[in-house]
Amino acid sequence: MVRYQQGDFAAATILIDRISPRLHRFFLAKSMSRGDADDLLQETWLQIHKVRHTYRAGEPALPWFYAIARHIRVDHYRKSLRAAAGERELEEMSKGVSSAPRQSCELQALLAPLSEGQREVIAMLKVAGMSLEEVARATSSTVGSVKQKVHRAYKKLRETIGPTGPRKWRSGGAA
Repeated sequence: MVRYQQGDFAAATILIDRISPRLHRFFLAKSMSRGDADDLLQETWLQIHKVRHTYRAGEPALPWFYAIARHIRVDHYRKSLRAAAGERELEEMSKGVSSAPRQSCELQALLAPLSEGQREVIAMLKVAGMSLEEVARATSSTVGSVKQKVHRAYKKLRETIGPTGPRKWRSGGAA
């Protein structure tokens, strides 16, 4: 990363080759389409290029990359919510009826009871394979805060899943 900051674009190519698969999985873990993940990855690298001067030499680069990716993803999420709200308004005005809910994958359904922050730290730890320290840096929080979120997420998952699987699936219908 330091070489990239100094203008060595061969170093940038190496970073992109090594880090892109991890960041791509990070975006896919949030149940986005492959196309969205590709777009967000490209947007992340553009942002990294713009702010590469803010990277502090000697600090781990991976949490810095994930912090930027996280902000890109949050911005995308907010934009999509605004767009979806606008689309719903138009659809309701034209039809008078709201659209049918989308079906979600099993993982998304399993993680649904968790807060956004809990889902995020679980994805970083379990999907991206980051350490607690890296997650703390990427989320601009402390290791203790990350541990607390993870503990609460695990507790909520245990309550939801129970001994025989998720409540939704145990009862054969809605939770």
